[in-house]
Amino acid sequence: MHTSAGGFDRLPDVTDPGGYTVMGTGTPAEAGFGGRLRALRTAAGLSQEALAHAAGVSVRALSDLERGRSRGPQRRTVEALAAALGLDAAGARELERAAGPGRPRPRSAPAAPHGARTTGTDTGPAPLHTLALPRDLHDFTARAPALARLRALAERLDPAHPPVAVISGQPGLGKTAFAVHAAHALAPYFPDGQFAVDLRGMDPRPTPPRDACARLLHALGVAAGSVPAGTDDRCGLLRSLLRDRRALILLDNAADEAQVRPLLPGHGPSLTLVTSRNSLAGLESVHRADLALLRREEAVELLGRIIGPERVREEAQAARDLAHLCGHLPLAVRIAGQRLASRPAERIGKLVTQLAAYESRLDGLEAGSLRVRTAFALSYRQLDPPARTVFRRASLAAGPDFSPRTAALLAGLPVRRAARCLDALTGAGLLQPHPTADRYRFHDLLALFAAEQLAEEDDPADIAAAEDRTAGWMLRRATAAALRFDADHRGTSGDDPDPATAPRDNEEAHGWLEAERAQWLAALGRVQAAGRHQEVIDAAEAMHWFSDRTLHWELWAEVFRRAVDSARALGSRRDEAVHLNYLAWAYNQCVHDPAAALPTAEAALDVAREVGDQLQVGWALGYAAGALTRLGRTDEAITRLQESAAHLAGQSCAQSRLAELSALNALGQQLRQVGRAAEALVIHRRSEAICRAGIPGKPEELIGLYLASTRQHIGNDLVALHRWSEAEGPLRYALAHFEAARMPAWSEPSRLDLGIALRHLARHVEARETLTAAREGLVRLNNPRQLEAAAELRALDGDMASGRAPGHAGSR
Repeated sequence: MHTSAGGFDRLPDVTDPGGYTVMGTGTPAEAGFGGRLRALRTAAGLSQEALAHAAGVSVRALSDLERGRSRGPQRRTVEALAAALGLDAAGARELERAAGPGRPRPRSAPAAPHGARTTGTDTGPAPLHTLALPRDLHDFTARAPALARLRALAERLDPAHPPVAVISGQPGLGKTAFAVHAAHALAPYFPDGQFAVDLRGMDPRPTPPRDACARLLHALGVAAGSVPAGTDDRCGLLRSLLRDRRALILLDNAADEAQVRPLLPGHGPSLTLVTSRNSLAGLESVHRADLALLRREEAVELLGRIIGPERVREEAQAARDLAHLCGHLPLAVRIAGQRLASRPAERIGKLVTQLAAYESRLDGLEAGSLRVRTAFALSYRQLDPPARTVFRRASLAAGPDFSPRTAALLAGLPVRRAARCLDALTGAGLLQPHPTADRYRFHDLLALFAAEQLAEEDDPADIAAAEDRTAGWMLRRATAAALRFDADHRGTSGDDPDPATAPRDNEEAHGWLEAERAQWLAALGRVQAAGRHQEVIDAAEAMHWFSDRTLHWELWAEVFRRAVDSARALGSRRDEAVHLNYLAWAYNQCVHDPAAALPTAEAALDVAREVGDQLQVGWALGYAAGALTRLGRTDEAITRLQESAAHLAGQSCAQSRLAELSALNALGQQLRQVGRAAEALVIHRRSEAICRAGIPGKPEELIGLYLASTRQHIGNDLVALHRWSEAEGPLRYALAHFEAARMPAWSEPSRLDLGIALRHLARHVEARETLTAAREGLVRLNNPRQLEAAAELRALDGDMASGRAPGHAGSR
C-alpha cells in the first residue's frame, strides 16, 4: 500500500476549519444541535456566510447542520464553530454535548456467515492477516469536495446497493493518500472493520482476484485452510461475509475492471474504495472521484504544512515557483517539501534554482509541465553514496516489500548500515515503511526511478553479482529454516549463512519463511537458472516437512516442479521420483488439481519402479489414490491404497513404516466414509500395533503423533459403529496428546469427537462442557466443524428436553 501524496490533517463535515479563537458567552436553551447552532448564530448577529467563513466550513455544510440534514459533526468542527461564535468554555461544552447524539456509534458485529469468524465481539484471537489501513498523513491537504462526496455515500448508504467509489487519475496525484485519509475519516461509519489490499496494478503481473480475495477473507477471519480453491467460490464467500457487515474495503492500485469486479460486494452496508491509474470506465454503477492536479494555492499550502508556514510566508513567490516546477503534483511537492524540511536553513529559492536547472530522464512520465523525475532525482542526489546504492539495488528485491537484510545483501553492506540507509530513504520520502513489520516498499513511480538509476549507474556484472549473492544467502537460510521441521534432521543454526541471526526456534523459522517467501522462491529460480541444480533439490527436500504445515501455500507446486526439473537436469532418477511424489502431493493438497496430481503420481510410480525405489513406489500409489478420491473414483482409490499398504508392509526400512502408517490411516478413513466402519477399525488397529511396536531410528515424538492420530481414527470408527463407551478412551488419548503437543488444529476436532461420544452416552453435563469448549476452539480456528459442534449442542438440548438418552447409547 502506498501513500504517494499530501492531503489534509483533519476532516470536518466537508471542509477544514480555520481554527480561529474568539472568546464570548451565551448558551441558548433550544434543544438539538441544529436549533442550538442557529440560535447561537442569530444571537451573535452573524449571517450563515459570516459564520461559515469564520469557522472554515462551507455555507452549505452550515446550512445542513442548522436544518438537521447533517447531524453529529466532528469534534474539531464543533470547536471551530464555538470559537467563531465567541463561546466561553461552558458554552462550547454545551454545543459539543448537543452534537454527540448525532454521531455514528460502533455496533456489535453481526453473526459471521458459514466459514467465517466474527469481528468486533469475537472473543477469539485476531486474524493473522489483518490488512490494516496504512497510517494517515498528518499534513493531508485539499480534496475537500471529493471527501464530502464520500462522506455523503457513507451517511446515506443503501445496503441493497453497496456503493463503490472509483478514485482515478494520473500517477502521483495522491489517489492512495486520498483513499487512506478518507478511510480513516469514515471509520466511525464502518465499525466492522476497514481493510486495505494493494492490487499492484502497475506490476508486470498484478495481483490476481483470487489472491486478493484470499487476503480479504483472511483479514475477515477465515482461516487459511478454509479458503476455497476457486476464484468464484472465494469471491462468493467474500460477498457472503460482507452481506451483514458495515465494512470499508480499499482496493488500491487496480489494473483493470476484470481485476476489481469479482471483489465487489453484491449486498450489504459496506463501502468500497478503488484507486487506479486507469479510469475503469467499464465498471457499472460506481461513483467516481477523478482527482486533478492541486491548485497553486493548495500546492503551496501542502508545502507549508510540510516545512512550516513561516518559511512559506518569508518566500511566498519562491514557494509559488516551486509548486509550479513540481507541476502541482502532490507527490513531487511532497518530495521537494521533505527535502527542505530536512534542511531548515536552506532557502526555498535555492531549491527552485536547482530544480529549474537540473535535467532529468523520467521523460516518459512527464505530463505537460509535470517533472516528477526532477523531484525524485534531486532527493536522490542529496543522499550519501551508500544510501543511493541501497535505493537502486532495492529495486531488485522480489515481492511487494523487502527487509533490511535483503537490502543489505543487494547493496553489499552490513545490515546495520543498510538499516540506517533505509531510515534515511524513508525520511526523504523515497521509501515507505511497513506499519508494523521491519520491512519497506517503493511507490510505483519511485521503483521505476530506482530501476532506471540502477541501469544507468551500476555495472551489469555488479548487478548480477548482487543478485547471485542475495539468492545464495536467501536459499541457504530458507533451507536451514525449513530443516527445523524435518523430524530426521532437526536443523541447527550451524546450517544457516549467519548463525548469529538465524531463527531460534520453529516459530521464528516459520515466520521468516513466510515473510521472505517471495524472496527465497525467486532465489530458487535464479539458482536453478545458474545450473546449481543440487542446491535446488536440497532446498526443496528441506521444505518437505515444512510444506505439510503450510499446505495452503500454492507456491509448493512451483518449488517441487523446479526440483523435478533439476533432478532431470542432473540425471538423478531417484530424486526425480521423490520430487514427482512431492509435486503430486502439492497438486492434490495445495492447488486442488487432482487432474494434474494423478498423472504426476503415475509418473513418479514409473520412475520409482525403474530405479527400484520401493519406498517411492508406495508413496506414489498413495498420492495417486488421493487424486482418485478427489476425482470421485472411490473404488479405484481404495484399491490403490490397499496396494500401497501391502507394498510398504513388505519393506524393512523405517521410512516405509511411516509411509505404511499414512497409507493405512488413509485407507481406513476412506472405508469408514463409504460405510465400511468395521473394516476401517481393523485397519486402524493394525496402524496402532505398528506405532506401539515403535519404529527404530524415528523419534518418539513423531511416533507419538502418528499414534494419537491413529487412536482418533479408532475412536471415530467406534462412534460410527455406535460403540460409544469404547470410543471414549482412544478419543481422550488423542485429545490429551494433541493438547500436550500444543496442536490446537488437531486437539479441537478431537474434543468434538469426544463430546459426540459423551452425548450418546447420556453424560449430559460432561458432554455440554466438552462440546461447548470444542465449539469455542473451532470458532477460534475458524474450522468448518464449528457448525457440527453447534448442531451437536442443539441435539444435546433436545435430548435433555425430552428426558431421554439418544439412540444406541452404550456399547455393543
